[in-house]
Amino acid sequence: MTSVNITTNKNTVTVDEGDPSVITVATVGPQGANASMVNVDNAVNRSIVYYDSTSSSLKADASWTTSTITDGGNF
Repeated sequence: MTSVNITTNKNTVTVDEGDPSVITVATVGPQGANASMVNVDNAVNRSIVYYDSTSSSLKADASWTTSTITDGGNF
């Protein structure tokens, strides 16, 4: 491959092989999950993050831990 073309509705970026330039392209958009979206207010040792449909949120508390999901075994 000798070149890479990236086009959008109004911009074009062309990178030619052999050109030592570094090109950075950034766009505005979703940046992934926000860590504050996980409720850890009631977290205990070895809490496991789970989705609670009642509150429509991710939680880590004493409901699900490495001890509560096993039946006498080790996690």
